Amino acid sequence: MVSIDRITALGADVLLAAQNQHFSGVVVIHHRGHLVVEYSGGLANRAGPTPMTVTTRLATASGTKGFTALAVASLIEEGVLGFDTPLFDVIGNDLPYVDRAVTIAHLLGHTSGVGDYLDEEQLGDIDDHVLDVPVHLLEGPQDYVPILNRYKQRGSPGSHFAYNNSGYVMLALAIERSTGSRYHDEVRRRVFEPASMEATDFLRSDRLPSGTALGYLADGRTNVFHLPVIGTGDGGAYTTAPDMMRFWDTLFAGRIVDHSLVARMTTATGQASQDRTYGLGFWIGHDRTTVQLEGMDAGVSLRSGSNPKTGLCHCIIANNSSDVWPLARIIDNHLKSEDETRTR
Repeated sequence: MVSIDRITALGADVLLAAQNQHFSGVVVIHHRGHLVVEYSGGLANRAGPTPMTVTTRLATASGTKGFTALAVASLIEEGVLGFDTPLFDVIGNDLPYVDRAVTIAHLLGHTSGVGDYLDEEQLGDIDDHVLDVPVHLLEGPQDYVPILNRYKQRGSPGSHFAYNNSGYVMLALAIERSTGSRYHDEVRRRVFEPASMEATDFLRSDRLPSGTALGYLADGRTNVFHLPVIGTGDGGAYTTAPDMMRFWDTLFAGRIVDHSLVARMTTATGQASQDRTYGLGFWIGHDRTTVQLEGMDAGVSLRSGSNPKTGLCHCIIANNSSDVWPLARIIDNHLKSEDETRTR
């Protein structure tokens, strides 16, 4: 049981840090459904200037992987796909370099060994990264096939964990091939709608609606030339902090997919680092019980997580690549402290 005093102290620490660093984005923390922190700072559009609000839509970067994973899980629940379904059985010869033993579960858990078109260990400064194709051509997972085919299989399926963006584009392809519908429409129907995420969607960066934050690089430019014009399986949906809080509530209530599938997806299957593990589409936090989504792109950063045992739920989302992480570390340190207290 987490004491109210410790939750209050955590909220105060996060709020003070956000104010001191001139945080540009939105922070929301709940404990058992009660508001602890609700903060917005900075500008959603610096040219306006348009202030950030709690309901401003921001990009999620790789946070989208959790939505992709749940759309896949929904298809598994219906019997359309299986965790052990080989990717080849769904998409055929379109990706000849992918080992035919690679399954849906391998892709979900980052253990597929497929070549990665966006190898984050080789990126350097995320704000410097640009794709080597015109970003306006990347409107759906099929558009990535020529890019994916430049990268050969790097390891044996199931042999080890290696975070992989290509794998989640392949999952988006699998969703389209197995349903005959667009990936974006399937995620809306299977994830956003049952989670009542009314403000969450896949938006074109060259046609952002009002109430949506632009992403900014450290030098003040927007990120419009750095990311695909619309997100796909590995990242790019836009959301709000209140939508993310509803997402966690509905996920653990079993209203997106069945409780048994939620449990499987949020159980560690891969060791990502000394103190972090990964399930199937979700990170497992430092306390080994908090389930998290996170992402970072040029002009984007997100950390959101929920622990149904302690009732602590948070969303930190910013329109730059750096502001989220100091606040996330405060929460991580709190989780570690709570974990140490429980194990004494």
